[in-house]
Amino acid sequence: MHYEELYQQSIANKEEFWKEQADKLSWFEKPETILSQNNSGLHQWFADGRINMSYLCLDQQIEEGRGNQTAIIYDSPAFNCIKHISYNELLDNVSKFASGLLNLGVKQGDTVIIYMPMIPQSVIAMLACARIGAIHSVVFGGFAPHELAVRIDDAQPKVIISASYGVEFGKKIPYKILVDQALKESKYQPNYQVYYRREEGFDDLGGANEIDFEALYQCGSAKSIPVLSTHPLYILYTSGTTGRPKGIVRDTGGYATALRFSMEYFYDVQPGNVFWAASDIGWVVGHSYIVYAPLLYGCTTVLYEGKPVRTPDAGAFWRIIQQHQVNVLFTAPTAIRAIKKEDPGASFIHQFDTRSLQKLFLAGERCDPATFHWIKEVLQKPVIDHWWQTESGWAMLGILNKYDQREAIAGSAGFPVCGFEIKILDEEGHEVPIGSEGNIAVKLPLPPGCLPSLWKNEIRFQKSYFEKYPGYYLSGDGGYRNAEGYHFVMGRVDDVINVSGHRLSTGEMEEIVAGHPAVAECAVVGIADELRGQRPVAFVVLKDGVEIREVQLEEELVANVRNKIGAIAVFKNALQVKRLPKTRSGKILRKTICEIADGKAYSIPSTIDDPNILDEIKDALRIRQLGTAFELKS
Repeated sequence: MHYEELYQQSIANKEEFWKEQADKLSWFEKPETILSQNNSGLHQWFADGRINMSYLCLDQQIEEGRGNQTAIIYDSPAFNCIKHISYNELLDNVSKFASGLLNLGVKQGDTVIIYMPMIPQSVIAMLACARIGAIHSVVFGGFAPHELAVRIDDAQPKVIISASYGVEFGKKIPYKILVDQALKESKYQPNYQVYYRREEGFDDLGGANEIDFEALYQCGSAKSIPVLSTHPLYILYTSGTTGRPKGIVRDTGGYATALRFSMEYFYDVQPGNVFWAASDIGWVVGHSYIVYAPLLYGCTTVLYEGKPVRTPDAGAFWRIIQQHQVNVLFTAPTAIRAIKKEDPGASFIHQFDTRSLQKLFLAGERCDPATFHWIKEVLQKPVIDHWWQTESGWAMLGILNKYDQREAIAGSAGFPVCGFEIKILDEEGHEVPIGSEGNIAVKLPLPPGCLPSLWKNEIRFQKSYFEKYPGYYLSGDGGYRNAEGYHFVMGRVDDVINVSGHRLSTGEMEEIVAGHPAVAECAVVGIADELRGQRPVAFVVLKDGVEIREVQLEEELVANVRNKIGAIAVFKNALQVKRLPKTRSGKILRKTICEIADGKAYSIPSTIDDPNILDEIKDALRIRQLGTAFELKS
C-alpha cells in the first residue's frame, strides 16, 4: 500500500479507517459508535467504548511478554545516575501509587496537578492518575508560582504532586517553596500536597496535608478502571496566558488510537525499539512521546533529566544515543542549532557510535534549511521535519514513513497525515493558489487524538478554533503548498508582517538569513515603521569562532534578502547579539522582541530562559537607534 491510498481511505471512509486502527487496542468494551456528536454538536470518537490508558501502557505490555523489558531509561547527568525500569517494576509502582491516590479520596473525574522535574516518579504519577480515571494536569516545572497558581484555580485539583527540587544549570530549584507560594496566591486550595523527597531532610513535610510520595506506596495495589473513550485523560495548559489559561483537554480512546497509529505508520518503530523524545513532560511532546505513545506501543522510552545542548559537552546527544542504543530521536530544531553553534565541524559525533539511530524527527518550530542540511550531512540518516500542535496531540504534516518513500525536503513539513484534510485558505475562506500563502485549516471532523474541547470553556473553544472558518479548525499558523504537494509552515499568522500593504513572511527571511555561513541562528521580526507600517529587522547569533564585522554581515544579508525576495521586503538591518531570548522549551520570544522595539509595555514571560537577554536586545536596538522606542526623531 502507498501513502496516497492509505491517506484517501482515511478521508473518504473515516469511520471504517479509524475503527480498524482502534481495533488494534485492548478495549474493556469495544466501541460500536465510531464517530458521533455530543449535545453541543462537537465531534467525538468511540463514544461508547471503555478503555484505560494505564492498562494499555503497562498491563497489556506485560501480558504480551514484555514484563522484563526496560520501559524507562532514566538518565540524569546532574546526579550521575542511569536507571533502567522494567515494565514489571513500573506497573508495580504505578498500581501502588494509584491505590495511594484512591486512599486520599481521589476518584474518577477528579483533577490532579503534577508539578515535577524529569524523574521516573513524574511518569508514575501520570500513569497512576490514568489508572483510576483521575484527570492529570502536568504543569511545566519551570513555571513560576503565579503561573502555577492560575492553573490551580482553573483545574481545581484534589491533590498536587511535586518533588523536593528540580535541577537547572547545576542549581537546585526548590519546588516545595514554589508550590507554597502558589498556594498562597491561589483562591482554590487542594486537599493534599504529595512530595517526592529527593534527599533526606531536604523538605519539611510538617503541614497537616503534606504527604511523602513514597508513603502512598503502602496502600495496597489498584487495578485499572475502565473509563469511557471520551473521558478526559489530561488537561494541558498553553503557556504564557494572562487571566484564565486555555486548558487543552485530551480524551482517552481517540488519543490512544492516534498515538498507536503514529508509532506504527509515522515514526515507523517496532516494539522493543528505544525511542527518545528530547523534551519535557510539561509539554505536549512529553505527554505524547516520552510517556504514552512509546509505552502503549511496547517501546523503551528515554527520560532525560537535563538539557543536553546547554551543557559544556556538545556531544551529550551522541553519548545518549550510543549508550542507550537509541533508534529514533525526536527533538526541536533549536536543539540542533545549539549543537551546530557549539560544534560547527561536528567533531564530537565522531567520538561516538550512533549506528543504532535510524531516523531523526524535528518539530516544535520550523526547521530552517541551513540547519536541516547540516544535521542531515552530519548524521547521514533520514531527517524528517513535521508539524503539529498542542491541540492536535500528534503529527498533522510529515512523511508517513511506513508507506511513503518520498524524502523530506528542507523547509517543508511534508504531507498531510492520515485523517487531516488540510486546506490553505485566504481571509474569506477560499483555497489559495498553489504557492500562495494563507491560513492553515483542517476540515472537520478532526481525526482521533485532537482536542475535543477546552477545559470548562466550550464558548472559548468554538470562538478560538471554528468561528473564522465554519466547518474547519483554524490552526493559527500560516503556510503554503507547492506543486508537488509539500507543505511549508511559515509560522504563526501574526508572524506575517505588513510592509507597505504587502504581506511578507518573516519565516522566509529567516531562511535566507540563516543560510549565511557565519550565522548560527536568527530571528526576524517586524518593527513599527512610520512610513511603511512595519519593516523587518534581523537579530543574528554568530557561529562560535566566526568573526565578521557587523556592517559587513549586514550588507551581505541585505543583499541576500534583496536578491531572493526583492526590494519590497525593505530589509535593511541585521543586528548581532550573543543570544536570542527563548522560552525554556527553546522557542524564540519574537513577540517580546517586537514589544521592546516598538516601545510597548511588556512583561517578562514566565517561561523565559534568561531575562538578562532582553537587556542585550534593548542595547542592540539602542546602539543602532532602531525601533520607535530608540529612533532619533528628526
